[in-house]
Amino acid sequence: MYLQSTLTVARNLLGKFIVRKWRNQNIMGKIVETEAYIGPKDKASHAFRGKITKRNTAEYMTGGHIYIYLVYGMYWQLNISTNIKGKPECVLIRALEPIFPKRPKVIPNGPGKLCKFLKLNKSFYGEDLTKSKRIWLATSISSRQASSKRRENRGDRIKKSEIVVKKRIGIDYAGEWAKKPWRFYLKGNQFVSKK
Repeated sequence: MYLQSTLTVARNLLGKFIVRKWRNQNIMGKIVETEAYIGPKDKASHAFRGKITKRNTAEYMTGGHIYIYLVYGMYWQLNISTNIKGKPECVLIRALEPIFPKRPKVIPNGPGKLCKFLKLNKSFYGEDLTKSKRIWLATSISSRQASSKRRENRGDRIKKSEIVVKKRIGIDYAGEWAKKPWRFYLKGNQFVSKK
């Protein structure tokens, strides 16, 4: 699924579940908001003009690897590389609907809070989501996995009519590229990040 067009991946990730194995439990959330970054032409991408740095190397990995970085010296941002190796594209996971714990201390309705909710840090840099034993994506989760009495929660394909398409947030420095309609979120979902 990660080796497709980045805009396609950004849409298709909506409704999928991120499962993070932590200690003796699984922390889980449904993806409700994403943003696409398509370098090297995208002025908002860390790989603009084909730049390669120690920070953005994971963006050049085969689709399905984690590209995580710190902003403002305190907030981690979770991205997933897309497309083929050597093509620096990724999707930022902006917000999750918490599945377990259902009432978390940190509400994952923004990129930084999402990483706190999932307890992510630099150690996840370059992690392969298709092979990892500590974080992966799922299309459905059972009540047993969620340690709750809920019935199976399916991350079925989201209908086009359920997806809102808007410009990306917080990248005014990118000029005309800031206006690209590359932010996707689930209509009416209370956990979508605020502008």
